[in-house]
Amino acid sequence: MTTTVLITGASAGLGAAFARGFAAKGCALVLVARDKTRLEALAAELARDFGTVCEVLPADLLDPAGCGAVADRLADTTRPVDVLVNNAGFGLPAPYPYSPLEDEERMLDLLVKVPLRLTHALLPGLRERRRGAVLNVSSVAGLLPTGTYGAAKAWLTAFSESLRIDMAPYGVRVLAVAPGFTRTELHQRAGMDVSSLRDAVWLEPEAVVAKALRDLALRRPVSITGRHYQAYAFAARHLPRAFVAGRMARKRRAPADPAAR
Repeated sequence: MTTTVLITGASAGLGAAFARGFAAKGCALVLVARDKTRLEALAAELARDFGTVCEVLPADLLDPAGCGAVADRLADTTRPVDVLVNNAGFGLPAPYPYSPLEDEERMLDLLVKVPLRLTHALLPGLRERRRGAVLNVSSVAGLLPTGTYGAAKAWLTAFSESLRIDMAPYGVRVLAVAPGFTRTELHQRAGMDVSSLRDAVWLEPEAVVAKALRDLALRRPVSITGRHYQAYAFAARHLPRAFVAGRMARKRRAPADPAAR
C-alpha cells in the first residue's frame, strides 16, 4: 500500500526537501503552495528522479477558500492522505510591535490557525484507519522568548506534543520538527539581515528532513538537528528561565526609528 503525504509550503526550502525525502521512500505526494509553476517543476523532478506520483494543489492558505480546498483534500476518504507535513510559514524582519499589525496577524494565522485546521480535517480518517502521522515544522525559536514568531512556534510544539499523546492509542504518530537556522528562502523573503551569522550555525534542509524522518520512525516527540541546537534546547529546558530570557532580551534590537515599518 502506497503512503500518500501532503506537504504545505512544498515549492521550496524545507517543504521541497520533505518532498524529496518522502519521494525517496516511495511515497505518493500532494504538493501544496501558492506558486503553481514551482510546484509543477518539483513534481516533474520527483517523477523523473524517483518515479513519484505527484498531485499539485496550488493554494493560498491565508485565503479561506484556498485553505478550505486543502482541508477538503485531507478529509477525502476516497483518496486518503496518510501523512500531513504542516510546513508553510514566514517570518517578519522586526520584533513586535514594530511590524504592521496586519502582518503579525497573517503570520499568526499561517503558523497556528492553518495547521490547527488542516490537522483537524485529517485526524478523523487517521483515527479510523489507525495509522498515519502529522509532522509540524516548528523551530528552536519556540524554546525561548523570541517574539511573536517564537511564540507561535512554541504553541505548535506544545500542540504537537499534546496531540501525540492523544493520538497514540490510535496508532497515529505526531512529531514537532524544530530546526534552527536553515538555508531556505525564509530569511531572504522576510528581509532579515543574517549576514553576521557564522557558517557553523546553519543547517541544510536535507539534514533536517533526514533527522525528522528518523525521529518519526523512532516515535520521538520532537526532532532537533545538530549538536549545537540540541545543546541549546537542553539549556533552554534546564537553565533558570529568567536568566536565559534575560540574555535573549539583550540580544534583540528594535528598529532605530520606532515608527519605521
